[in-house]
Amino acid sequence: MLQTEFYRVKRLPPYVFAEVNAMKARARAAGEDIIDLGMGNPDQPTPQHIVDKLAEAAANPRAHRYSASRGIPGLRRALAAYYERRFNVELDPETETIVTLGSKEGLANLAQAITSPGDIVLAPNPSYPIHAFGFIIAGGSVRHVPCEPDHTFLEALERGVRHSVPKPIAVLLNYPSNPTAYVADLDFYGQVVDFCRHHGIYILSDLAYSEIYFNDQPPPSVLQVPGARDVAVEFTSLSKSYNMPGWRIGFAAGNRHLIGALTRIKSYLDYGAFTPVQVAATAALNGPQECVGEIRQMYKDRRDAMVEAFDQAGWTVPSPPATMFAWVPVPPAFAHMGSLEFSKLLLQEAKVAVSPGVGFGEHGDQHVRIALVENRQRIRQAARNIKTFLSNYDTLLEQSERKRAEV
Repeated sequence: MLQTEFYRVKRLPPYVFAEVNAMKARARAAGEDIIDLGMGNPDQPTPQHIVDKLAEAAANPRAHRYSASRGIPGLRRALAAYYERRFNVELDPETETIVTLGSKEGLANLAQAITSPGDIVLAPNPSYPIHAFGFIIAGGSVRHVPCEPDHTFLEALERGVRHSVPKPIAVLLNYPSNPTAYVADLDFYGQVVDFCRHHGIYILSDLAYSEIYFNDQPPPSVLQVPGARDVAVEFTSLSKSYNMPGWRIGFAAGNRHLIGALTRIKSYLDYGAFTPVQVAATAALNGPQECVGEIRQMYKDRRDAMVEAFDQAGWTVPSPPATMFAWVPVPPAFAHMGSLEFSKLLLQEAKVAVSPGVGFGEHGDQHVRIALVENRQRIRQAARNIKTFLSNYDTLLEQSERKRAEV
């Protein structure tokens, strides 16, 4: 009999978001108007000058051949230039940078490169699923730590080293955070770097939301900390900063041993992104940057509209300082349901799709993630739908309470 249960697949739990996605698809097939605030999929077009560069490069038949898995030299130089002007960090494009097929692919393949069976990594909970499951797929084990960048995280690092056998090989950082929108400062990064250098632990930092922030303090890079490149590699992406999610272009930068390991793994797995996509990505990093500020302002306007409208609807939304997400507590009346059942109920009754927090880890089960991927008019419509839903639910609760009292 053929084997139908496979080791790595068996290590993965059922995909939590699949239930909500299936309900959403059925509702739309039935003609219902679903306001989708679930998946973090930017809804605006890529800036025109980037698209034009893609078309120009694609018209050249020489660009239709295999590319290079580590990325074309011009794009790696553009990434180094970005780090220098944005973070005042100098990188060697040859040994300290690599182009990836999005930051998600880079993280997953680095996990394959550095993980031995039974190795332990420290990953926040809740966090973006690939932060933990990239290592689980690679045969490692995950020890969870809190996601807030404060003393509780640092204390958890110490416990993780003291009580783990074998010692953890790496710790995952993600600030600004998906899904929580937490932002770290350089003092926090400095403490983590000192700790990891002392204990011989690598740092894998996911900085995909570096340009989506809503105050006057741009999020820092862990590579700004002196000595960070002894232990740290950082992943970035063009998906959110330039509205390029489907283009699948990201980067890793930092520790040359980790970059070298990722380069070697990728040389066996792919020939890199389509060269015209890489040429267009180079134009994005080297070209006019006003579009980045416009995208940032768009998300800020949507955030403000959501916080105001949802509050008027009776659902308080903590205002996120960064990212394209809000991390929102499940309303108290529904807390007993957990995030998945609440998300399904919200979709069914209010026609609004959100991501259940449990999909980001069991410690996220009292929250949902709301993505700012609809315009302000649609966000306000979602709030009106939610207000009606909450009002009706309150009425049902009152009727239920009266019946129980009469009995």
